[in-house]
Amino acid sequence: MYETNYHRPRDLAEAESLFAAAAEGRYLAGGMTLLPTMKQRLAAPTDLVDLGRLPALKGITIAEGTVTIGAGVVHADVAASAEIRAALPALAALAGQIGDPHVRHRGTIGGSLANDDPAADYPAAVLALGATIVTTRREIAAQDFFQGLFTTTLEEGEILVAVRFPVPVRAAYAKFPNPASRYAMAGVFVAQFADGEARVGVTGAGQDGVYRDPAFEAALTARFDPAALDGVSVDATNMLADLHGSAAYRANLVKVMAKRAVAAALA
Repeated sequence: MYETNYHRPRDLAEAESLFAAAAEGRYLAGGMTLLPTMKQRLAAPTDLVDLGRLPALKGITIAEGTVTIGAGVVHADVAASAEIRAALPALAALAGQIGDPHVRHRGTIGGSLANDDPAADYPAAVLALGATIVTTRREIAAQDFFQGLFTTTLEEGEILVAVRFPVPVRAAYAKFPNPASRYAMAGVFVAQFADGEARVGVTGAGQDGVYRDPAFEAALTARFDPAALDGVSVDATNMLADLHGSAAYRANLVKVMAKRAVAAALA
């Protein structure tokens, strides 16, 4: 690793000030992606601004049909939260599938979303649930947040503070994990809301990262049942292809995971 300056701010204002003063600053949350990248010398920030202990980024609240999670809450706490398991069990179950125990006890929901890894789990839930991203500067609708592989609409120095999830009538997440990394080769989050609308978020499979599937959504809005997806095909043209699986293989995985998620939501 290259030499870098480490800062532990007392609050969000100081964090933004330290970042602005740095020649090439980076925010540090759980460090699950940033630190390995630095060790490989693929990133060499002059300054690290550690957000890990800021009280403003902690906490889980449930109120008026909305689950609000602080950006600094680790995956293990989301998975173990009795409040989330009661209000939005699909989200708690998703968090429990992320990585391994080490990752779940260090990685944060805010860090995962800000990094926007194309195989990360949370982005599928954020899109499917129509979540709102709260930052130090604004509120961002889910459909406007993700901009492609490892790219979001966050501006330079902007800090992700919390995520607000509307509570659906039912929801579930199904994931086919890479056996080594535990990242999703295909992960599908489905949600049905009180007006009958169904939303589907897909991660791990698309060339451009996480996305919503309008064909799945139309079929499930008409009839929320796994069989409703029988006649829906997944175009392999925009699927990822690598040594772990071809585009056609991933297209098939997306449909299989979607049907499993719907079945789990109905169980």
